[in-house]
Amino acid sequence: MMAIGKVAIVGLGLIGSSIARAVQERLPFASVSGHDASAAVRDQARELGLCDGIADDPAVAVADADLVILAVPVGRMAEAAAAMAPGLKVDAIISDVGSSKAGVADALAKALPHHIVIPAHPVAGTENSGPAAGFSTLFEGRWCILTPGVDAPVDAVAALSGFWEALGAKVETMDAGHHDMVLAVTSHLPHLIAYTIVGTASELEEVTESEVIKYSAGGFRDFTRIAASDPVMWRDVFLANRDAVLATLQRFNEDLTVLQQAIRRGDADKLEDWFTRTRAIRRSIIAEGQDDPAPDFGRRH
Repeated sequence: MMAIGKVAIVGLGLIGSSIARAVQERLPFASVSGHDASAAVRDQARELGLCDGIADDPAVAVADADLVILAVPVGRMAEAAAAMAPGLKVDAIISDVGSSKAGVADALAKALPHHIVIPAHPVAGTENSGPAAGFSTLFEGRWCILTPGVDAPVDAVAALSGFWEALGAKVETMDAGHHDMVLAVTSHLPHLIAYTIVGTASELEEVTESEVIKYSAGGFRDFTRIAASDPVMWRDVFLANRDAVLATLQRFNEDLTVLQQAIRRGDADKLEDWFTRTRAIRRSIIAEGQDDPAPDFGRRH
């Protein structure tokens, strides 16, 4: 297996800063360097001691790195890759953490045609952003999906898999297109619904904004949590994964129409059957250890 002695992280927001913290805690033999396009973020990262070194130039940050991870919005992958390209080692593994994969794989392959590119997606995060929001245990027990191309070196895939496992993640490998369809269902559509319902509630003439905030029940409160996610990141995700999101959204609209008709017709059996089936899926998520089974979702009171 290829040895990873130096890790470079380009983009020091929630995910990038969490990787830096996890590497320092779990891979003490490895050094970690970082860069962010924002000077303010770089200064904050230095104050937090996130990396062994924070470079103002991305090409300097990736110099001599065995593994380079791009933790930038998916719409900026090609730009970030081009900026760091002059500093890359020939045999460096280039990866990312983007929530869509087919477009990212294509962009990185074009920007770095002579390098080893293995896209990845750690399925972990919070609604918070910025270098101070990261924490070393973010990836514990979470899945990291690798989407290597057919020509990706086996030892490089094994090295990247071992890296994520060392950070506490469980690793799965799949086709990039399949990843994008799966995540359209499990992540992208829920965020789109959250942004939509919060916007709808704020625009209802019969309900004032203060009432929406004051009387937020559990359901609306949960929607507002994911609707607080980074708007730039999610703008890029929806544009990058347009086809899968639109296909999933079409199916959702069809299912929503079925429920609308059941409510209108007073079809209690249809509603109960639907809710019973979907509750079982929710319980399976908890059984898989992908959420907190504590009352009220583990919230502190």
